[in-house]
Amino acid sequence: MDTHALAQRFTEILADLGLECIGVEFSPSQGQSTLRVYLDVEGREVNVDDCEAASRELSAMLDVEDPIPGQYVLEVSSPGIDRPLFTAAQFAKVAGTEVKLLLKAPLEGRRRLRGKVVSVEGERISLEAEGKTFEFDHDAVESARVVPDWVALGYVPQPKPGKNVPGKKAPKK
Repeated sequence: MDTHALAQRFTEILADLGLECIGVEFSPSQGQSTLRVYLDVEGREVNVDDCEAASRELSAMLDVEDPIPGQYVLEVSSPGIDRPLFTAAQFAKVAGTEVKLLLKAPLEGRRRLRGKVVSVEGERISLEAEGKTFEFDHDAVESARVVPDWVALGYVPQPKPGKNVPGKKAPKK
């Protein structure tokens, strides 16, 4: 199944709702396969109403066109803070940000990389990881996600001004 083509078809369908399909993941299973669709919307966060509306539209299209053989569950979701990256253009949007990715084949002996997106030129991605620069074409990427900056998001407690910081001696009075 061509998930890229399916994502493009979904984008066409969702355009009237003001939504964009940024990518599709299909997880086949003998028990129950899953078709996961990630949405985005310009200028605001994706909400539950967006997911419900998209699910209705996509379910109708999937029932009529039946592009996927067998049974599966449709999941419609926002990309979340650990946003998956499906295209080189999406890598370009997060330039300067840390990502983790899995390559289809080893590059310099590594399939898993975690580092900062340095640049994207066309389909060519430069990633700085472990003090080295890795360059590869987007089609070499099996999967990729943004690594959330928990401090910038406010999820890591910060010491309060004037309070003792662990590992440091208290000031003498």
